[in-house]
Amino acid sequence: MKQKAISAPERLVYFHDLGHQPYARIWELQKKLQQEMIDRKTARQLSVHRAEASLGGYLLYVEHPHVYTLGKSGSSNHLLASPEFLRQIQAEFVAIDRGGDITYHGPGQLVGYPVLDLDLFFTDIGRYLRTLEEAVIQLLATYGITGGREPGYTGVWVGGAKVCAMGIKCSRWVTMHGFALNVNTDLSYFGHIVPCGIPDRPVTSIQKLLGDVVDLHEVKQRMTEALQQQFAFRLSSGLPLSV
Repeated sequence: MKQKAISAPERLVYFHDLGHQPYARIWELQKKLQQEMIDRKTARQLSVHRAEASLGGYLLYVEHPHVYTLGKSGSSNHLLASPEFLRQIQAEFVAIDRGGDITYHGPGQLVGYPVLDLDLFFTDIGRYLRTLEEAVIQLLATYGITGGREPGYTGVWVGGAKVCAMGIKCSRWVTMHGFALNVNTDLSYFGHIVPCGIPDRPVTSIQKLLGDVVDLHEVKQRMTEALQQQFAFRLSSGLPLSV
């Protein structure tokens, strides 16, 4: 799809750190916010007036309890554990509506969900993913870690191991889902899946790369700064909706 350049007023993004939350609850919240953004876009397109600042969307941070999520293009064969074993390790399995294959979310992992109206940024999904990746690469650099990309794959890699997985859904150029950055993640949980459907590539975490536990609050702050720099939005705290 041909990229459309965007010339827009200042973009405002509402930020909220949701703490520890079940996966299904935040999935429903994303759907609600995405539809709100689509409705707002429709109203804006029908209006002859345009506000000086446009709502670019929302940025949500969360840690989930142990859960494996499978994207629409993934294979259930990439889940290597039985339902009984999942119960033993207190993990869920959820088939969801994003792109990509299977991945793991759990404590110590920073999951970021940007719900953005790309009509106010750039209407190019490839560029959107590369921009998310660049923000993570920039964040890693602040810890002295050299992150990069692997040809043919999404996400961010360090020395051939994936440190950040990505998968999105986009409807009328409004995004949902996002990225999962392994910070202090228990990497043993990845042993029960074929991570992202890639059998010959390991996963890693910032903790493993640095050899010590990392302050997750600090990672969140640095990640937010990197996203602001890459997407050029103004951040506001909280959510204007009742969630």
